[in-house]
Parts: sequence; C-alpha cells; structure tokens
Amino acid sequence: MHRDNVPAARQLRRRLTPSELLLWAQLRDRRFDGLKFRRQHPIGPFVLDFYCDELRVAVEVDGGIHARPAQARYDAARQSLLEDEGIRVVRVRAEDVEADIGAVLESLRALTPRPPLP
Repeated sequence: MHRDNVPAARQLRRRLTPSELLLWAQLRDRRFDGLKFRRQHPIGPFVLDFYCDELRVAVEVDGGIHARPAQARYDAARQSLLEDEGIRVVRVRAEDVEADIGAVLESLRALTPRPPLP
C-alpha cells in the first residue's frame, strides 16, 4: 500500500464535518485514555478519519452517504484491505456521535487495553 495522500489528508483536515469535529475534540491531545489519535491520517491509498497507531485502530465516522450501496461496497473493500494490514476499523455513525458522544466514547473504550486485575 504505497501512495502519497498527504496533500489530500491536509485538505480534509481543513474541512471536518460537525460530527468529526465533535469526536476530534474528545480524541485530540491524548484526552481519550492517554492515547494518541491523528485526524485525517494517510495510510497507503487511504485517508482515515482518526487513527491510533498504538492500538492500530482506525475510527471512521460514517454520514448518510455511507448507506448508499456503491459507497457501502467501497467501504467494505477498503476495510478489508486495512484489516489485511493489521488495522482494525471501527465505524461509528455520524448521528450517534452528535446524539450521544459519551456512548460512542464508551464503545471505543472497549478497545483500549486495560491492565490485568490483581
């Protein structure tokens, strides 16, 4: 997976959707469980909405366009390629981010490794 998507990523960073802005406010600056997330992060031919290298997790915020059959097929193929590279893809609906950011964060927290109990 080689392709320079840095210019595309920079452009996307300048025009986040409202739901992406809301989620970014919670993920940036290690605010979420001390984990480093990047927004609009280029990996191979793709630009991921949010990416945590430590967990190798991509968080994709899906708006209404993702319900269209052609987009759903593209998303599935893209996700398969990312998973083949060892990146777990978590999809969250934009309306869920806007309606209950706390629930979205809790679902993401389930992916965070916890220290073993004594």
